[in-house]
This record gives sequence, structure tokens and C-alpha cells, in this order.
Amino acid sequence: MKIRRGLAFVLMSGIAFAHPMGNLSVNHYAKLEPGAKGVEVTYVLDLAELPTFELTQNWGVPKDASKDVLQAKAAEQAREWVANLSFTESGKRLTPKILGTELSMIEGAGNLPVFRIATHLHVPASGGRFEYADNNYPTRAGWREVVIAPGEGSDVAKASNGAADASQALTSYPQDPTKAPPQDTHGWFEWQPVPSPVSQLRKPLIEAKPAPVVVAQDTPRDVRPPEAQAGGVVKRNDAISQLLRTKDISFPLMLSLLGLCFWLGAMHALEPGHGKTMVAAYLVGEKGTPLHAAILGGMVTFTHTFIVFVLGLATMFLSRYIMPDLISKVLGILSGLMIVWIGGAMLYRRARKLWRDQIHAHQHKHHHPHTHVHDHHHHHDHAKVHDHHAHPHTHTHTHDGHTHSHVPEGDISIRSLIALGASGGLAPCPSALVLLLSCISIGRIGLGMVLLVSFSLGLAIVLTLTGLAVLYAKNLLPEGKRTNNAFFRYMPVISAAAIVLVGVLVTSVSLGWIPANRFIG
Repeated sequence: MKIRRGLAFVLMSGIAFAHPMGNLSVNHYAKLEPGAKGVEVTYVLDLAELPTFELTQNWGVPKDASKDVLQAKAAEQAREWVANLSFTESGKRLTPKILGTELSMIEGAGNLPVFRIATHLHVPASGGRFEYADNNYPTRAGWREVVIAPGEGSDVAKASNGAADASQALTSYPQDPTKAPPQDTHGWFEWQPVPSPVSQLRKPLIEAKPAPVVVAQDTPRDVRPPEAQAGGVVKRNDAISQLLRTKDISFPLMLSLLGLCFWLGAMHALEPGHGKTMVAAYLVGEKGTPLHAAILGGMVTFTHTFIVFVLGLATMFLSRYIMPDLISKVLGILSGLMIVWIGGAMLYRRARKLWRDQIHAHQHKHHHPHTHVHDHHHHHDHAKVHDHHAHPHTHTHTHDGHTHSHVPEGDISIRSLIALGASGGLAPCPSALVLLLSCISIGRIGLGMVLLVSFSLGLAIVLTLTGLAVLYAKNLLPEGKRTNNAFFRYMPVISAAAIVLVGVLVTSVSLGWIPANRFIG
């Protein structure tokens, strides 16, 4: 196999290294080719915008570093990555030899660079059970693919993976959203070298489920996964990226940038998740007002802006000590636990009130028939009795001109509003972080902060409007119909249980117990 040594620094305008797992992803690819003289390995890491930014920060290279400097740093980095790869044959550890490293780079979202670093290795294997393991970036989300393609002079009997190359060595990702990205970090095959090239025509017997056949193409396509097409995602060469390339940003251009970032945040909030379910479920069973909805939106804005700014500083100055993806994971876990706590408290309070109201309604039905006539004095005493009951739990229905309810609503506290708003804005948004870092990379930190606030405002406005819509819809029906309808009586309790479920899902995804996907926000 020919190895192209030295620099292969490519600005590939026709290829988009789209990342199925988002701007924080690191994608892995390993092609194992057993042959007459050993095993040739092509190991590729395709880093999205944020990991690439962290890498260049750790390298300590300036933004305008030359191609030779970046290539030398990539080769040095490749040695560290290869040290985290494991090659064994029949239980014996093998030491690979690095033959060459190639660095390719394109301009990604927000004009941030995207690195694809391919390293070619030779492993001195002689036959037996060959095993491979990749221990780089174990906590990062991403595409992980292993391809086993027998070469000339090898006879492979069994293998864990097939020869089909689904991503074309991480240059053309499949777009089918129903198929989860492969997560192969290990691979193995049983083989022996053969002197005659005829034996290599024997096809390997695949024990594992074979990978789908992908038709190779002469020129890699500009393939973008479904995530990159979403309205709330910063994309390569979009309007925001183009405006940020402008050296002198005039006032009209500034207004355009602010408007685009506001719209981006609003579109991002309309995607699955992002707290809309929590806000709606919270206000369903509470005595909410438009002011409460506005407080929720404001708290989300403040928390989201602050968290993204802190994460941006950590990426700039602390990425070699504290990995920003680890911070994001911890914040995701904390956000999920806060949601569980809020939902659990609501569920207990609403279920308790519903139980008490049902007991009271049953007693009231037997002790206070509605057919007798009350004088003025009895009205006064009866009101006192019901005022006493209304203190621990609100309940209204019409009784001789007096109204009380059996819908288990409660008073909203500022503490619960702050907790809910903080949980909605706690998990950082990669698109917002891309905006901030793209401005920092061109020396415009102030602009980045302003754009971040505009993005967060768009996110918060959608959450606020969601709350207002819930309050409006809640008051469409008269109080009497809501009181006598079982749906309205039980919905506050069901919505609180839904919040607990959302919190459990968010926590599970952050912990890696459930694979992250587009349907869990």
C-alpha cells in the first residue's frame, strides 16, 4: 500500500465533514488490512468544530499558523493517539510503526476550522487472532467505525466486521436518520498469511451482522446529516458565518447579525426538548400569570448566557486541564437531576391535594346536600368553613352561590420559578458556543457576548410564549367545566409525572445510559 508522506493539507470546498453527533463530536475510523507482511492500518479522527478549537488551543498555535506548523503538530498529536490504540495477536501485544500522517482541514460552522487527521500504521503481525481497540476520546459522542478488508497475501477465516466502508473514511456520512451511527471501538479477525495470492480471493466469514453495502464514489459528495439541516443550528457557510468574515461590521450589519442570532435561538428552542415540555407542564397545575412566564424566560436567558460564557472561557484557557465536553456532561446530569427534583416535588404536592380534595368532595356530598335553602347567617358560617378548607388545598364548585374547585392547583413560588428556569438554561448549546468561540477567534469577544445574549433571548422568548399559550389555553373553558371534567382534575398530576420522566431521560442521556438522539432534548 502506497503511503503519501508529509503534508496533505487540503481545503476541500466540495466536501463537508458533517458530524452526525454535533459540534462537540469526535468521529473515529479504523481500516484493518491484513496482508503477506503484516497488518496495514488506516486510523482517522474527524474532529468537529469545538474539539478542533480545543486541540489548537492545546497546541498553542496562532490562528494564522502556517500549514507546515499545523502538519508538524498533527504528526506529534498522532503519536499520542496511536499510543492509546491497542493491537494484540493471540494475546501478545504488538507495537505499530507510524508510516505517515495527513492533515486535512475545512472551514466549519461559524468559520471555525474542522480537522480530519489520518494516520497510516504498519503492525508486524504473523497470523492468529488479531484484536484492535481504540481508547481515544471515550466520552465523546461520535461516529465509530471499524472496517476489516483482507489484502493480498492474507487468508481471513472469521472477522467481527465486514469490508463495507459506510462513511468513506469519514468523508461522506450516510444521511438515514433511522440508523444509529456505529459505535465500534473494538475489532478482531482470525487470519494467516499465505504465499499465494489466490487464497486471498476467499471471502471472510462474518460472524457479526454485516455492515450495509455502500457504493463507492469517485468524488465524495457534500453530505450533511439531518442534524445539520435543522433551523436552530449554526452551519458552514450560512449567513452568520459569512457576516462574521466581514472585517468592518457596520451598524446595519450588526443589526442583521443580532436578528439572525435571535432567530437562530428561537428556531433552536422550537426543536425537540429545550424545556418547553417542562414549562407547559409546570404551568398546567399552578396559578400562573404572564409575569411568571416572563420570569421563567428571563431566568433561562441569564442561565444559558452565563453557562455558555463560562464554558467558552474553559475551552479557551482550561481545555488541557478540564475537558469542556466533561463540563457539558456534568451540567447535563445536574440539569436532569434538577428536573427530577422539581417534578418530584410537584408530583407529591399535586397528588396530595388531589387526594385531599377527593376526600373532601366525598364528605361534602354526604354532609351538605345541595337541595336545602340557606339563610344569610348560614351562608356566612358555610363560607368560613370552606375558607378554612381552602387554605391547605384549593377547591371550588358552585354551592348556593359559593364556588370552590377540586382541581389541585398551587401557588407559584419564586424559588421554584428560578429552579425551573435554571434547569432549562443549564445545559449548554453547542451552536451558542460556536457563535462565541468564532467571535473570540477573530478577536471580537464583545461581539460574541452580544450575539450570545441575542441567541439566548430568542430561546427564552419561545419558552415565555409557550408559557403564555398554556395560561391562555387553560383559561379558555369556564371554571365550572374545568372543575367537573376529570381530564382537568388529573392533568396537573399527570403533567408533574411527565416532568419527572423528562428529568430521568435527560439524566440517563447525560450519563450515557441512553444513546443521545434528536428526540431527547
